[in-house]
Amino acid sequence: MSATQPVLEHDWLGASRAAAAALRSILHAADTRARRVAETGTRGGGGDQTLVIDADAEAAVFAELDALHARGARFTAISEERGEVDYGTAGAPPLVIVDPIDGSTNAKRGLPHHALSIAVADGPTMGDVVFAYVYDYGPSEEWHAFRGGGAFLDDVALDAPPDERHTRDGRLELVAMESARPRYLAAAGPALSAHVDRLRVLGSISVSLCQVANTRVDGMLTLWGTRALDAAAAQLVVRESGGLVSFALDPDAEPLGALLADQGARLDLVAARTQASLARLAEIPAG
Repeated sequence: MSATQPVLEHDWLGASRAAAAALRSILHAADTRARRVAETGTRGGGGDQTLVIDADAEAAVFAELDALHARGARFTAISEERGEVDYGTAGAPPLVIVDPIDGSTNAKRGLPHHALSIAVADGPTMGDVVFAYVYDYGPSEEWHAFRGGGAFLDDVALDAPPDERHTRDGRLELVAMESARPRYLAAAGPALSAHVDRLRVLGSISVSLCQVANTRVDGMLTLWGTRALDAAAAQLVVRESGGLVSFALDPDAEPLGALLADQGARLDLVAARTQASLARLAEIPAG
């Protein structure tokens, strides 16, 4: 039996779907801008001010983790607000990486793309993620993946994504990008122009990554470092669809060696459908 098998014997998909449904109700109830920007007065494990909807969303996810633990699952959970929570492994794998609302600025302002992201890993790195779940509350789309078992969009297997598209001069036709701060865009402008025809900025790293999985975009990159919890789930969705992801711009470094538990690290991130396009996007300087 592989090391992965005992982890996946628990119903992570069912728990993730139950959490997504609970979060949908929470977001629906916070139906005004004032309710969505209300703060709890505390800071989360990531250092940011905790919003009431962040805390409520996280509580909904942890209610499902509590239920899995009661049914025998043992793991360590790492989330944006609570930090590390021991469910019986004292910080060791399996690890459950939770971002209750990736794209919180969008959620606060009523913009479409904001998502629940849950990843389960049987080791400490991105390459060890065995289950991934991303639910985008804008279009109500569910992405999930199992390591070695494929990626799915609304339960339809992403087993034959379209090829990436190029302009006549060889540039990638459409690439998703985070962050959109003007100073990062200005610094990366010449390199972006050399390799990319058009950009899309959705405001959520997990959602942006998932668009690579079925080639809605031809690649994705960050101009400012991402956190492990933002990308842990979606990177597996991309890889199980046949795409490529790297958290190391140095070609000699391990592309999936980023540590899941290090919330303070800011990681470079590129994703594409082919190795050649991944290498081109890695040439674009990050801030």
